[in-house]
Amino acid sequence: MMYRFMVALLAGAIYIYSPGVWAASCCGGGSSTSLILPKFSKSMVDLSFDFENYDGFWNQDGFVTPDPPESDLNQYRFNTGYAHRLGSNWQASLVVPYVWNQNTYAGLDSRTNDFGDTQVNLWYEAFETVMCVWKVNEWEDLMPAAYFGASLTLPTGTSPYNDVANSFDITGRGFYRLDANLLLDKTIYPWTATLLLSYGIYQERPVNREYGNYVEPYEKKLGDRQLASLSFGYTQFLDSMDSLTYTLAYSYLNEDQGTINGKTNYTSGFKKNAIGFTVTFSTLDNDWIFKGTYNHALDGDDYGRNFPITDIFTIGVTRVFR
Repeated sequence: MMYRFMVALLAGAIYIYSPGVWAASCCGGGSSTSLILPKFSKSMVDLSFDFENYDGFWNQDGFVTPDPPESDLNQYRFNTGYAHRLGSNWQASLVVPYVWNQNTYAGLDSRTNDFGDTQVNLWYEAFETVMCVWKVNEWEDLMPAAYFGASLTLPTGTSPYNDVANSFDITGRGFYRLDANLLLDKTIYPWTATLLLSYGIYQERPVNREYGNYVEPYEKKLGDRQLASLSFGYTQFLDSMDSLTYTLAYSYLNEDQGTINGKTNYTSGFKKNAIGFTVTFSTLDNDWIFKGTYNHALDGDDYGRNFPITDIFTIGVTRVFR
């Protein structure tokens, strides 16, 4: 039962900040923490592949708990992202993951696959020109590129409330969620800093089935969700004027306790702290961007709660159309 709860949480929790959907910054080749179309570009296609390995979990009290011996828990995701400019300061994007679960746990072998939860984003750019600079000559040169956005998560994945045989079939949370987002991105070459803040609210839904078994109907709501991510990067320009960017990121994810029929569900809610390192190669015109990322959950006691401890490896490619 405990691991069933862990998988259900992870399936829908990872997509908003997965390195697989990191793309270009407003300058066109940086490492911002969302699918952001560079200023003055028309559209962008982003493809990435995640390999995620589970290695224990944090229990309700925040203590690290190992998986049973000989467990081998993995999830693979192929993420397809597309961003399109709607106007001089508006852009929209879509991210659709396809998920493979491959698990051995307590003698059970499972291999399943399905779509994950889809995310639709709308962003407003609160600036009129590219905010990246080579030298600070006046106070205005310190102003970051500011984005204000909204994200809607659609429950297109397989959730515990579908006709599933067990927890290893799960690829989504089964809830709609609306997030308000703030993204600040500043580059003073060769240095870049990015801050992402997000607050999400889930829509309550009726439940009458859990893991393929019909239950007495009830109303369920997941807790409000907070995400903060801070990253710093350094760009190295090659002789060809192509570039390599090295980025170190820290992220904090928290979800409050939810409710069942309006009453607090004290077994719900979670938190996770993680660090990540990304290497990005961008062509001279920033039309092609290639990325590799390693994301590691800080696996000590109290660094998480009610959540799996995982390592995520990601490779991806972005094509920007001017």
